[in-house]
Amino acid sequence: MHLAKLLIATALVAAPAGLTAAPAPLANVTVSVASTSRDPDNAKLDEGRKPAELLRFFGLRKGMNVLDMFGVNRYWSELIAPAVGPAGKVVVYEPTQFYKGDSVAKFNAFAAKHPNVSIRVSPFESPDLPKNFADFALINLDYHDTYWQSDKYGIPRMDPDAFLKRLYASVKHGGIVGVVDHAANPGGDTRAVVDKLHRIDPAVVKRDFKKAGFVLVGSSDMYRNPADDHSLLVFDPKIRGKTDRFVLKFKKR
Repeated sequence: MHLAKLLIATALVAAPAGLTAAPAPLANVTVSVASTSRDPDNAKLDEGRKPAELLRFFGLRKGMNVLDMFGVNRYWSELIAPAVGPAGKVVVYEPTQFYKGDSVAKFNAFAAKHPNVSIRVSPFESPDLPKNFADFALINLDYHDTYWQSDKYGIPRMDPDAFLKRLYASVKHGGIVGVVDHAANPGGDTRAVVDKLHRIDPAVVKRDFKKAGFVLVGSSDMYRNPADDHSLLVFDPKIRGKTDRFVLKFKKR
């Protein structure tokens, strides 16, 4: 009798330790989007970027550590920082080649008002990313640039595999990487296509991330535009802001 009571008591004490903690609630990005404190120029981009829908798709939650790649314009960090709350952190990565002028002053002023936001700056070809940090990383309209080379902007020929190796080390196991990019037609030389159009074949992105050790766990058509035939440079006024874009969700196992 005493043994039975002891076993029951032991089970009651041990049971909570074996339970899986419930995930944090999804972040309320809608409130962030509606904030009047946002940069007006960034808010104008909402219609085409559908930020609340995108971040819900990627599963942004309160308390997450987020890596905002190429985010010096503050578009995503001004939405994500309040949404993840004080228990979460946002680290913005920006290449040295583009961290200059008004963008520096504006970002510093923004970060001063958001204590959970910081920035890391290093050469594009050698990204300095925090190790084992991110529950979620976002690359919006920039992954194709790992295939880009520009004497004008001081961008040398880069190795996408080396770039993704750094990203992989920065993401926690189970963490998500969201990729949004301008779609290119299948085939062709990736570097030549990027140089001419700043577009990339989604099959190339899938291949690169798989090679780096990520697993594709989802995709979305929220930005698809069949009227875009992929022949125009993404900065062409005829298509800018309305390109056919793909959304891929990767996970680090």
